[in-house]
Amino acid sequence: MKKIYSFLLAGTFIFALASCQGGQKKAGEKSAKDSTVVEIPQMNQLSAEEANAGWKLLFDGTTSTGWRGYNKTVFPSGWEVVEGTLHCIGTGTGEAGAENGGDILYDKKFKNFQLKLEWKIQEGGNSGIFYLGQEVPEWPIYKTAPEMQVLDNERHPDAMLGKDGNRQAGSLYDLIPAKPQNAKPAGEWNSIEIICYKGTVVHKQNGETVLEYHLWTDDWKKLVKDSKFPELNPNWADVAKEGFIALQDHGDNVWYRNVKIKEME
Repeated sequence: MKKIYSFLLAGTFIFALASCQGGQKKAGEKSAKDSTVVEIPQMNQLSAEEANAGWKLLFDGTTSTGWRGYNKTVFPSGWEVVEGTLHCIGTGTGEAGAENGGDILYDKKFKNFQLKLEWKIQEGGNSGIFYLGQEVPEWPIYKTAPEMQVLDNERHPDAMLGKDGNRQAGSLYDLIPAKPQNAKPAGEWNSIEIICYKGTVVHKQNGETVLEYHLWTDDWKKLVKDSKFPELNPNWADVAKEGFIALQDHGDNVWYRNVKIKEME
């Protein structure tokens, strides 16, 4: 009986030891759960999927290559590339016009496209993203281009002006309000997307479609006619079918990053 008991005890010990060793991972070995890879988005880079789909970077995160001042041949010193961003250096005036500043544009015209980028604004700040813009001597770009508003909705007076919130972040400035209004507070990053395809324009903000409109239609012409833009340019409604993408200097600190575009036929 003692021999049988000893035999059983030894067998139990061997089985337990084998189970323990079998449950331990060898060096470098991963379980199915451990092998799950979470891809961390890289700033100012394209994913393999984006590259294969035809997306292109408009900002490399380290240089101002491709960008220049509006109606200028050089990149203005009122902007800088810092910590992976295009930074408009605020003047404290709340308005553009500093000799070394001004709006900047990417030096290529685009027609049908998807544009994505991220922006962050200082407290009380104002800026904007223009598209289909034209360069006209002695004219600011806003006389020719629709603008997606960039704004601190909580502090800047523009948020309370205009009609029905059409000067708040994500809106088609002074024309169509962004709804839902989902902009994040000053100092936080917002993601946006602008789709422009054969006259159909869509604004997306932080993952949601906030407005859609159609250029060159009767509804569009009526919308513009009842706005302030004909006073700036009687032909403002005749937005060009191809134009520049530009970032606004409104005298406030604003940062842009992850600027990328996909052209469409």
